[in-house]
Amino acid sequence: MITGAAGFLGSHLCDRFLADGHEVVGLDNFITGHPENIAHLSSNPKFEFMRHNISTYTYVAGALDGVLHFASPASPRDYLEHPIPTLKVGALGTHNALGLAKAKQARFFLASTSEVYGDPLIHPQPETYWGNVNPVGPRGVYDEAKRFAEALTMAYHRFHQLDTRIVRIFNTYGPRMRPRDGRVVSNFIVQALNGEPLTLYGDGSQTRSFCYVSDEVEGIYQLFLRGDAEPTNIGNPVECTVQELSALVLQLTGSKSKIERRELPEDDPKVRRPDITRARQMLGWEPQVPLKTGLQETIEYFRALDPSRMALHG
Repeated sequence: MITGAAGFLGSHLCDRFLADGHEVVGLDNFITGHPENIAHLSSNPKFEFMRHNISTYTYVAGALDGVLHFASPASPRDYLEHPIPTLKVGALGTHNALGLAKAKQARFFLASTSEVYGDPLIHPQPETYWGNVNPVGPRGVYDEAKRFAEALTMAYHRFHQLDTRIVRIFNTYGPRMRPRDGRVVSNFIVQALNGEPLTLYGDGSQTRSFCYVSDEVEGIYQLFLRGDAEPTNIGNPVECTVQELSALVLQLTGSKSKIERRELPEDDPKVRRPDITRARQMLGWEPQVPLKTGLQETIEYFRALDPSRMALHG
């Protein structure tokens, strides 16, 4: 079972498990997921979809080998618009998903985030770093929901001997991102394709590490199969500034859009780069897709979207 199955990462993960012959139960309530992301699976006999909120009582008939909890608003725009559902899915949703895994004697997999590191004082960020997080800032609803979810997962692992995994996901991009979701890659591409100014926050020197979705999903899949209970970073260790990203998007789209500068949002991390030593050693995994190649694929996806979804209020 995959919660958040109609989301960006969740839908690609459904594809990956189905490609390997697994049967998948996908669960989503479409707060931020989109039916189009899983429309191609509707005729697949190995895929079953449940429209449901994992933060409420959840029953699934039959056996499950794994419960992968990917349900959550995951972009700043989304969790600022849905602060209480974000906290609920991190707390109640994780509790329900863990309870289901325990009842089914299934492996549990938590989708956590690099946001647990906050605005880091250590760079790059290893899994041993405890983070620098403002629990009462506007981003705290997401950061602390994920930190609590990690604590709850480890409690089930230690107290109930549940077989668990925790992935800390760094910035991921690619097809099926939602236009206008507030993430920098989708923002820049949509603005460039529409001829709008690219919104650059701060001076553009803040860094991110962008992992293409196929690389991210493969790392997650291998972690589910062969990992252990300790948190594991899955992300791309190649760092670039937001300014560099804006220039690359303009180059690849051929857009004449200008840059529009705005103030840096509160508690926005200045740097972000994963230390993936653990994933390399345990899983033999590391990203393969260069940023330029991944951006080209993502741009083509957005070019092909219905214009109504690309509109300013789409």
